[in-house]
Amino acid sequence: MNSAGFDPRYRKGDELPWVPFAPYNDKVGIKLLQVDPIRGEMVLLMRVPAGVFLGAHNHRGRVVLYTIRGGWRYLEHDWVARTGDFVYETAGSRHSFQGEPDSDTEMFVIVDGSLEFLDAEGNIYAIEDWRSMLKRLEAHCHIKGIPVPDLVQFPRA
Repeated sequence: MNSAGFDPRYRKGDELPWVPFAPYNDKVGIKLLQVDPIRGEMVLLMRVPAGVFLGAHNHRGRVVLYTIRGGWRYLEHDWVARTGDFVYETAGSRHSFQGEPDSDTEMFVIVDGSLEFLDAEGNIYAIEDWRSMLKRLEAHCHIKGIPVPDLVQFPRA
């Protein structure tokens, strides 16, 4: 029992569905694990098929990424994150995500704040945050006829 009044959140890996990251790319999958609306934080897994480009985006908060398998890069940098690699992004960064052509990629990701997706001219055309990710999950669950998981609440001790 936790003296703070809440138990840890435990989930089996197959409890949560993979959701297509539409409209950006239906082949990219997002598995939302937990949301903290107070901090504006999302914890998720992301699956990207080999060679997929997700476009340029701004981060309004920090992003923490751990590459579980595969490889990916930001076109603005000269490194490739591969299996076991860690990336920490500061708030205010901008880059263009590209999956490596040789393998599918899976990452563990923590996002604080919003992501602003940019068009070819650098204008913001979409904003993603914990609210939009939850709405995407809810819509997917309703279409599939599966229960919508509660990703916000913690069980009381």
